[in-house]
Amino acid sequence: MPSFRENLQVDGQDMETYVSVPSGSSPFPAIVVIQAAGGVNDFITRVCDDLAGEGYAAVAPNLFHRLDPSIPNGPPKARMLKDPEIVADVNTTMDFLQGHPGIDGERIGITGFCMGGRVTWLAAASNSHFKAAVPYYGGNIMVPWGEPEKTPYELTENIPCPILFHFGEIDENPSQDDMAKLDAELTRLGKAHQFYTYPGADHAFMDHTGPRYHKGAAEASWPRTLDFFAAHVKGAAVAS
Repeated sequence: MPSFRENLQVDGQDMETYVSVPSGSSPFPAIVVIQAAGGVNDFITRVCDDLAGEGYAAVAPNLFHRLDPSIPNGPPKARMLKDPEIVADVNTTMDFLQGHPGIDGERIGITGFCMGGRVTWLAAASNSHFKAAVPYYGGNIMVPWGEPEKTPYELTENIPCPILFHFGEIDENPSQDDMAKLDAELTRLGKAHQFYTYPGADHAFMDHTGPRYHKGAAEASWPRTLDFFAAHVKGAAVAS
């Protein structure tokens, strides 16, 4: 399946994206893939390629494009991001997909890992076009980045789509207490959601390139993600 880099314009700047495209006839459903603190690295591009193998066009925007490239990727760099700019980057990615003739603009989902899980929650609360959102171990959802009017958690009432959230049992951010708080808020608001906790798994359990990779959690969570997108993104065409 083909993959390529595409530069999108955001606030007068180039934002590089990694794009992986499935075989077959378009228009395709699409998934926005949000990076972890390591950037759009081998793990994220593999996620995009795996999604393309399932029939989705997958696009991973580089959310670090405004920051000095000499700063190493990692948590300190991630904390330099600002929520309003993140929303602008995600909305630009959505506009690109909806304006592309090879994409079915009514069938778009989003997933993300680590900081990308947080961004997935924020994006779902900020853009009503997503049909499904799948955060993986997204921490700091109750914490503002930059000077936004509200935290992602405080925007929960705006989420229009179902959420599938994957947690590591021994992760400290998000912790099991964080999970309970997020679950309670979605339940209070009547938002469709499914939460899964994976025994023995820590933060970043999906990243096959990292030290905290947990084979059992990764192999259990990924089919659930694919089933969820099949029902709510691919399946959106049936409901429309």
